Amino acid sequence: MRTTHTTPHDCREGTDSIVIRMLASSEAGVLSRRADGVFDDELDPAWCAEFFKDPRHHVAVALDGAVVIGMASAVHYLHPDKPHELFVNEVGVAEPYRNEGVGRALLQTLLQHAASLGCESAWVLTEPSNASARRMYAAAGGVEQKEPPIMIEFRI
Repeated sequence: MRTTHTTPHDCREGTDSIVIRMLASSEAGVLSRRADGVFDDELDPAWCAEFFKDPRHHVAVALDGAVVIGMASAVHYLHPDKPHELFVNEVGVAEPYRNEGVGRALLQTLLQHAASLGCESAWVLTEPSNASARRMYAAAGGVEQKEPPIMIEFRI
């Protein structure tokens, strides 16, 4: 079960009104009021309901009032020979709020939540050319692997 909590965040000056927190499974409706650029595409109501119904799916949001201006989503999983891990699927922040520490605060909130679930590590992939994401992940304590993985995609 997802927990809902407000997390102190270390955003830059001028972002004092932003609240960063995990959403509970009953709070899918919070995503209905969102700024442009938070998600890559329009939300599909059926997929959104399925996401929130699955207890292994998690989303942290940044709220400016009642408007979602950022989010970080992830899934935690277990493998027979590895401890619980968190895969960070995506971090998105609306353009006017970028480079203010919002993405880092979202990621840190998601990582704290993962620790409360017993996850021992978390990982994320990004493109080598995505310098802003790489800076944000490093600022949140992430360490780039010496030998980068190669992503292989299968269309089904």
